[in-house]
Amino acid sequence: MNAAVKTASGTYLVDLEAEEVVGEADEFDQQRPSVELPRVVAAAAAGATVVAVVDRRPPLAVSHDAGSTWHEAGGGLPPGFAVAVDEDNPDVMLFAARNRLYLSENGGIFWRALVPELPEIKAVAFLPD
Repeated sequence: MNAAVKTASGTYLVDLEAEEVVGEADEFDQQRPSVELPRVVAAAAAGATVVAVVDRRPPLAVSHDAGSTWHEAGGGLPPGFAVAVDEDNPDVMLFAARNRLYLSENGGIFWRALVPELPEIKAVAFLPD
């Protein structure tokens, strides 16, 4: 599974399984869904799953019913700047702090930090296999 990570120094291709930067990636535009929450920094959606990065602690709000109801997630994560939800498996989410990526494979319940440190992260996106 690969992700494109837009940073202040360019866009990089990151192999999420090997946890390494494998080269440069093409620029991408991230479509942000409309989210009716205060203090939203970034948002992503796949199907009925919507994830919003908010400027508070914990830094995530997750909805599994297209935004009708929300719950907090990401306790212990640092402030965030971007998020992505895998189109094929909405339980897989990628969260970007200032210069580090965090991966959840269970709908945002547990997160693990990935090894690569990157320049200031602006946006993230999953790439099709």
